Amino acid sequence: MTTQARTAQSSPALRRNPFRWRPDHQWEAYLFLAPSLLGFLVFVAAPVVMSFLLSFVSWNLLQPPDWVGLANFRHLLTRDPVFWRVMGNTAYFMVTIVPLQLVFGLALAVALNQAIRGILLYRVIYFMPVVTTIVAGAIVFQFLLNRDFGIVSRVIWDFAALTGLPIEPPDFLNSTRWSKPAVVMLTLWKNTGFTMVIYLAALQGVPQELYDAAHVDGAGAWQRFRNVTFPLISPTTFFLFIIQMIGAFQLFTEAYAMTRGGPAQSTTTVVYYIYQNAFEFQRMGRASAIAWILFVFIFLFTYIQTRMQRRWVHYEAG
Repeated sequence: MTTQARTAQSSPALRRNPFRWRPDHQWEAYLFLAPSLLGFLVFVAAPVVMSFLLSFVSWNLLQPPDWVGLANFRHLLTRDPVFWRVMGNTAYFMVTIVPLQLVFGLALAVALNQAIRGILLYRVIYFMPVVTTIVAGAIVFQFLLNRDFGIVSRVIWDFAALTGLPIEPPDFLNSTRWSKPAVVMLTLWKNTGFTMVIYLAALQGVPQELYDAAHVDGAGAWQRFRNVTFPLISPTTFFLFIIQMIGAFQLFTEAYAMTRGGPAQSTTTVVYYIYQNAFEFQRMGRASAIAWILFVFIFLFTYIQTRMQRRWVHYEAG
């Protein structure tokens, strides 16, 4: 008989009080997990299952839903040109925002990783947009980029008058050509600080001995970055690439607050189109179908990148 069993038999208190903690008791752990588990089931798992079921029905929120099978998916993939237009808009944001955010974030992190005076103040300044309300930032950008009275337009007009060049400021908010770059600028301003902080933490984890050894071998600044820094921060780059790619697929607030998806749906994203179908057009079934198609695209892109990471991501040997 083990010591624990002998103690349990010899102790009347343990026999009388079954709720007293013992190493073989686990119900306390489940009790503490219950609030989070219940919240997950109610607010995550149940809505996911419900959205999957709704994707096979036609429902306008007022009348009982009608089962339509795969009709929602067939309509989106074959007979809805707006769906493919918003997919193209989302692809544009993904291929512009993700690489620019990685490049600018890494450049800022390298610059702010130097031992200079007041470096903490600079880091706070560049990180402030991350904690700024996106709606407030969108309003400021609307004033900055307004063609009639915006500061950007005024600077371009003054420059044209000074140099005599026949240039005019672009209409960022009302032109289908310039509306996407306006949303890209707002998104970069908002999120680059987060990328910078993650990269900064990764850079500070690179051993200084490796830089010293590379310097002794005659490696220049670019060679040290290419052969020492980038390989060691490649796991961080992969992590940022994945979460930013998913964020670009789910872009909504920036386009909604900046341009309301216009002009002419030039900045309408997939998530914005889900919102329109669900709450403006009262097509909950079609909105759920769009959401599941988006999930498939995100899953496939993430899976492909996860498989390809072994070609360029270098993990330190444990």
